[in-house]
Amino acid sequence: MKYEIKGGSFPVAVCSMNGGERIVCQNGAMSWMSDSIKMETKAGGIGKMLGRAFSGEDLFVNNYVAQADGEIAFATNSPGEIHAVEITPGKSIIAQKGSFLASDPSVEMSVFFQKKIGAGLFGGEGFIMQKYSGSGTVLVEIDGGSVIYDLAPGEKKIIDTGYLVMMDDTCSIDIVMVKGIGNMLFGGEGLFNTVITGPGKVVIQTMPLMQMAGRIAQYISAVKS
Repeated sequence: MKYEIKGGSFPVAVCSMNGGERIVCQNGAMSWMSDSIKMETKAGGIGKMLGRAFSGEDLFVNNYVAQADGEIAFATNSPGEIHAVEITPGKSIIAQKGSFLASDPSVEMSVFFQKKIGAGLFGGEGFIMQKYSGSGTVLVEIDGGSVIYDLAPGEKKIIDTGYLVMMDDTCSIDIVMVKGIGNMLFGGEGLFNTVITGPGKVVIQTMPLMQMAGRIAQYISAVKS
């Protein structure tokens, strides 16, 4: 995949395609394209449909095929960033639900179940996440900005609910309860935090969409009152 990310805080990935090349994207992600590129909507089998449903994606995916050289653009749903991640047979990543934007068809998306149920029920990242394996490029949406850490073996990073975007599959995920009754009741950070343990890279987003939506809702309620 040949791509260029433009647009600043409202990013779009403009991908150049050669004749015969194919790109897979989430439903509704295409913003504009050359007339030499044609869309094919596919399900990919019952198993893959169920996997996408469990992991927060649409049941169907759009395949765009270039009948001649051209370009196609994919935009995000909210202000933020687009990260291009290179997947290899020895390197897979785990990402939050709904983060998939587009990828080479050789990238395989599957369901990733948290090994510890508590991490999914209370960690804020969901019991089910997405795993990208195979080979090729995958474009991932990030809400707000991003901060990247490369954790050493055994090194931990404590992350508030919803701020985890993705991590290498060599990392592990767990939850911890916030210590202290006063902190739990009046700290405003919730009861649990997500803990990522290395080795591996972890990407944190600075403005989760749910957080932003909550703030906007507060302002709307204040104006109405």
